[in-house]
Amino acid sequence: MLKKIINGLVFKECGSFVPETVYICDEKIVSQETYYKTGGDETVIDAAGNYVIPGLTDIHFHGCMGSDCCDGTVEALYTIARYELSQGVTSITPATMTMPEDVLTKICCAAKAFHDTVYPDSADFCGLYMEGPFISADKKGAQNGKYITPADSAMFNRLQDSAQGLIRTVVVAPETEHAMDFIRENSGRVNISIAHTAADYDTAKKALSCGASQLTHMYNAMPPFSHRAPGPIGAAADDENCRAELICDGIHVHPAVVRTTFKMFGDDRIILISDSMRAAGLADGQYDLGGQTVTVKGNLAVLEDGTIAGSVTNLMDCMRIAVRDMGIPLASAVKCAAVNPAKAVGIYQEYGSLTPGKYANIVLLDENLNRITVIHHGISPK
Repeated sequence: MLKKIINGLVFKECGSFVPETVYICDEKIVSQETYYKTGGDETVIDAAGNYVIPGLTDIHFHGCMGSDCCDGTVEALYTIARYELSQGVTSITPATMTMPEDVLTKICCAAKAFHDTVYPDSADFCGLYMEGPFISADKKGAQNGKYITPADSAMFNRLQDSAQGLIRTVVVAPETEHAMDFIRENSGRVNISIAHTAADYDTAKKALSCGASQLTHMYNAMPPFSHRAPGPIGAAADDENCRAELICDGIHVHPAVVRTTFKMFGDDRIILISDSMRAAGLADGQYDLGGQTVTVKGNLAVLEDGTIAGSVTNLMDCMRIAVRDMGIPLASAVKCAAVNPAKAVGIYQEYGSLTPGKYANIVLLDENLNRITVIHHGISPK
């Protein structure tokens, strides 16, 4: 199957748009030379007036369309992945919550079963994001405090065995018991992110030196950045190897703070995430998140005590909000929603850009950033 996309403004992984042609052979992007050597019938997509971007990768979200990763079923993961693909989010690592080990084990087993089955009408399932239970009770946010436990490599190893290596990211509050040992023991075999933490600057800096490399939903569930107590945000900004997640749904982080964060970190180190829960894609009402009741009204989702409980905005919409409402350049926003997340979870060799050799996961956007076409492994899903 040959397909080429002509006349579009094509996103380049360096963070720019150029007018060029994208060549597809079967499910991969290929060079012009390979394309014409292959020969055969071709389909031509005229993208005049459109942006051509890689499919997005959401490495941290919980659910959508009434389903949640913590439901622990293949059916729930399929519902989630199908919706994400329809929005132009073509690769995913959905997140667990702070749950007891038996529940997390069930989720890991479902993840492995889903991963091993081909669903062409759903986003590529690239692993799990383990948010909890190794967090601080003082900054638990919407996590269930009953199941918080000290960082435990043996427990993590059991879960990773159940998932057969699919846990891509695990979060840790570095000031908690055994956390530093956990980071040292597991750095290099899983992406470790600082999260739900009351850590000060020095503690967070030590965690980064021990092997943590990411900051989960920055500004949320952590001490604020201030001039005398820069906390984990200051530590992350000081470490050029640390990436920081950012939720640009218009609720979690003020637009001025988003702009300032891009100035502090640059678009090489920011990862746009949605952190969406099961109400994403559905109407206002009451929903469940990790066994707790969440009330959704518009873009706001809160627990009974008013704590923000994730978002109800998918990553493509978060990217649009960053550009349209927050003044972030489109090329930077795409980089932070496609390139950086794929790098963070170790899948950049196959995802995250329009480089020959990678999967042909592509989205066409019009000049107003409305979705025109989604191409998944070289095919436009119905």
